[in-house]
Amino acid sequence: MRRVLFRRLTAAVAIAAALTGCATRQPAPSPGTPPAADFPVEVSVPGGSTGLKLEKRPERIISLNPSSTEVLYAVGAGKQVVAVDDQSTFPAEAPKTTLSGFKPNLEAIANHKPDLVLASNDIDNLVAGLGQLKIQVLLVPPAKTLDEAFTQVSAVGKATGHAAAGEALAQRMRTDIDKIVAETRKSAKPLSYYHELDNSLYSVSSKTFVGHVYARFGLVNIADDGDKSGSGYPQLSAEYLVKANPDLIFLADTKCCAQNAQSVAARPGWQTVTAVKNNGVIALDDDIASRWGPRVVDLVRTVSSAVSAAAAK
Repeated sequence: MRRVLFRRLTAAVAIAAALTGCATRQPAPSPGTPPAADFPVEVSVPGGSTGLKLEKRPERIISLNPSSTEVLYAVGAGKQVVAVDDQSTFPAEAPKTTLSGFKPNLEAIANHKPDLVLASNDIDNLVAGLGQLKIQVLLVPPAKTLDEAFTQVSAVGKATGHAAAGEALAQRMRTDIDKIVAETRKSAKPLSYYHELDNSLYSVSSKTFVGHVYARFGLVNIADDGDKSGSGYPQLSAEYLVKANPDLIFLADTKCCAQNAQSVAARPGWQTVTAVKNNGVIALDDDIASRWGPRVVDLVRTVSSAVSAAAAK
């Protein structure tokens, strides 16, 4: 239940930002750390911090955002991380705590004596509150596109004294994704898909980050017509989904809700859905499918395999 709540809260954060299968490896960071002379630096993030000036390299970093946690370790800043939030599950060595990115406790954060905090949003006036304690905050909001994700990787690298590693990782992610998409076997007729966030049938529209990933493959999102509020995260009905008859179903609720191809096939009426009949139900890693860090390459690779398999039928 906690995972389901987190996933819905994550969706809510992404909506607010817009208005204002899978491997578990992460790309290896580039070696080396720029000398202190490279500071001060000024860092900006699309939709987040603008012109944040860091006088010196931060040595005690807190991450309140699972995606940022993954980026920190991927660019080589792991040794500078002193604490991460309760949803940061990767990598395993990250110092997970009870800190929350959704209900930040200023006193608890300050107790770790950070010199930089990474957060996805300025909830409860986090920036001003920590500012009074002389603690800087880098806001890294949910990415809306792959390009924004690449920019965030570069920004985190720059802010932590790993600018070259951040640039290299961002370029590697871009190159890998472009190559995977280009080499994917495509169907003559565009394939439709449904991405399931949880077993109460919440989904994502094409305007979300995940929707943007699927769009790279020319897939048609059946949730778009069901997103009447325009939130990007509609709750669909079973009747709607069966009628939409997607060619592919991607399950991002395998951990939170124990969903798989068998459980989907057992749902009343779903036996007639093309994805169910043609073995087109794909189990994703919940965490990878809900984050916009380095492991998005693994998500792209899983989608590629599913599209190629469907196109071959």
